[in-house]
Formats: sequence, structure tokens, C-alpha cells
Amino acid sequence: MRTGILLLSLIALHAETPPSSPPSYWTDPDTGHRVVRLTNEPGSASLYFNQNGYTADGKNLVYTTPEGISVLDLEKREARSVVKGRVRLIDAGRKTPRVYYSRDGALFWTDTSTGETSKIGPLPPRGSIATVNADETLLAGTYIEGDSTAANAAASQAHPLDQPRNKGQMMEERWASRQPMAMFTMRVDTGEIKIIHKANDWLNHLLFSPADPGLLLFCHEGPWHKVDRLWSIRTDGSKPIKLHQRTMAMEIWGHEFWSADGKTIWYDLQTPRGEDFWLAKYSVDSGARTWYHLQRDEWSIHFNVSKDGTLLCGDGGDPGQVARAKNGQWIYLFRPEERKDQGLKDPAFVQTGVLRAEKLVNMAKHQYRLEPNVSFTPDQKWVVFRSNMFGDTYVFAVEVAK
Repeated sequence: MRTGILLLSLIALHAETPPSSPPSYWTDPDTGHRVVRLTNEPGSASLYFNQNGYTADGKNLVYTTPEGISVLDLEKREARSVVKGRVRLIDAGRKTPRVYYSRDGALFWTDTSTGETSKIGPLPPRGSIATVNADETLLAGTYIEGDSTAANAAASQAHPLDQPRNKGQMMEERWASRQPMAMFTMRVDTGEIKIIHKANDWLNHLLFSPADPGLLLFCHEGPWHKVDRLWSIRTDGSKPIKLHQRTMAMEIWGHEFWSADGKTIWYDLQTPRGEDFWLAKYSVDSGARTWYHLQRDEWSIHFNVSKDGTLLCGDGGDPGQVARAKNGQWIYLFRPEERKDQGLKDPAFVQTGVLRAEKLVNMAKHQYRLEPNVSFTPDQKWVVFRSNMFGDTYVFAVEVAK
């Protein structure tokens, strides 16, 4: 993204922006970093932090609007609609210009360059798709087994999950229901479904490796202090591996994400819950572990990593989050730093380090009922996030350099 072109585009956009709209750009007075508004549509949003929200060539941001799916040319700052209607966006492809989404109980892809659209196949009853693999040959998802009508009726009577009194209660009730679930893959070319894992655990947060088409992350969902959350599995159903072992009461971990090269799995770790905060990484090849410490106010709901792995970012949190931060409402940039003296050279030991934090955006006016969900642009020069700091939700980006 060339800075000169971006600035000219911002000036033009600013001149055309109605007075009632949020500003198109500003310099955060508390951090000195430049912030731009990327979208014009009220209610527009970037993807969940661990979904792939960029086209395979790295030139376009994929985002949702109340009317469907759009793409934004990151250099020209030109947006266009690619899918109309009420849909659920899954991922942008890592190999082709496609976006993958569900609509009316079926899976589709649309080519963002040509508009070509193809139906992949129907979803199983009570099923959903969560992720697309690296070579775009498979999707993966889960479904709750049993008769959908009867099961839904029973669930609504015993466990009112659709309108929970609060998220914590919903998590407890859904976890305790022990509903039988199946994890499945779906072939993109034929729509063929193959079951790869079954459990009475709540299976959730499926996430394919960005490099290995046959490797899949998933979690045992529920109250984090009661589940062994993080697992990997091969797409043929083999080698289910638990990726973290609890060593104390109330230890929690989750909100996992991949490095761009697929060699590292990152995740939020608290030892114990709400008291001591780490960002942990696990090497897929060697099993080596490093935990990076951070302060309470620097804890974030979600973290993410740059393409080259040298920088991390976080979206902060308000006092109602698990960290109970008094001054945590910021978009953060982190520079990981490992300890120089690690003591005994035992490969079984967890290595330790620290995250050096820099504040990028003051989020004091953001209502954290909407999670900002940070990500780096492919050129690593910007951190993208969604925010309601001006009322309606829009997508913004903050420049990493001052």
C-alpha cells in the first residue's frame, strides 16, 4: 500500500464525506498514529480475527455489509459489492480470488474478480461450515446429530440457547447439554461430506492451517476453565492431538490462531484465569513452546500476528472483560522479546519472553459489545479493526509507523 496514493485517496474521500459521517482519517492525539476509515457503509464489518479476510493476491480486504459481501482495493481505496443478500461469510480463498459463504442452508463460492458463482452443496441439518483449507479443496464444519426439529424443540425447552440471559450462562448450559456432534469435511468440487470425528463435547472454532491443506485446529468449547480447549486433527480423522495441558486450577487458554506460514499456533493463556496473562506459541513441527508475558491492561480479547511473524497486535478490552483492565481500551502493537537467559537448556521446558506494547488507537469511545477483531494488512503496514466508536459500525485501519 503506497502512502502517497493512500493520502490522495483519503483527501478525496474526506471532501466527499457528508458532515454526519465519521471522519475519514485522523491522527490519534494519544498515540500519534494515523487512523483511516476504510468503509463507507454503516453496519460494515471486517471478519472475525482468525478468518482470512484478504484475497489471495493481498490486494483486497473482504468485508461484510448489511447488503452482503464487498471487497476494498487497499491501494486505490475503491470498494465494490461482490455478493448480494443475507449470507454468512466464511473465508477468502488463499489460492484463488474466491470468497466462500453460506446462504439458505447451502455453501457457495463467488469469484471476486469475475463474479462467477457456484453452489458447492447443502449443509447437513443443524450444521455449519467454519473454514476453508489452504488449497481450497475442502471446507470443514460441525453439526449436532439427531432429528433437527425434535432436538431443537428439546433444546429450547431445557437449554434456552437462542436467547441466553448472558454469554457465560449460555456457555455453561450448552457445554452441559452433551449433545452428540460430528465434525465433517466437504469437498469444494463435489459437495461430498465426510465425517472425520464424533464426540459429545461441544466442537467449535474449526480453523485450517494456512499452509497444510490436511491439518485442522478445533476446540472443545464451553467454560474455558472446565474444558481442554485446543486440539488439532488430520482431515482423514487421524492424529487428534491435545495441544495444551492444564497444570493448575482455573488455567484457561483459547482464541487460537495460526502464523501465516502454518508453522506456529498462537493462543491466549491465563495462569490462572484473570490473574496472570500470556500469549503462548506452539511449534507444529517440534512441539516447542514459548510464553510471552503481558500486563493486565495490555491483555486483549483477540491477538493477531504479522505475515513475517515479527509483530503482534491486540484489540484490548474494557473493565467487563476477564482481565478487568482499568485502562485497557486500546488497539495495541506488540513486539515479542524472548529472555536471553533461559537457564537450563531442556527442550521440554517452556521458554519465556515478554510482549513490548505500544498503543495505536484510543478505544475509549468504543463499546466492547462489538469486538474489534484486529488483523494486519498483508503488507504489514496497517492494523485493521472494526469499531462503533462513532455509533454505527465501520472498518478502520491504523498505521503501524508513526
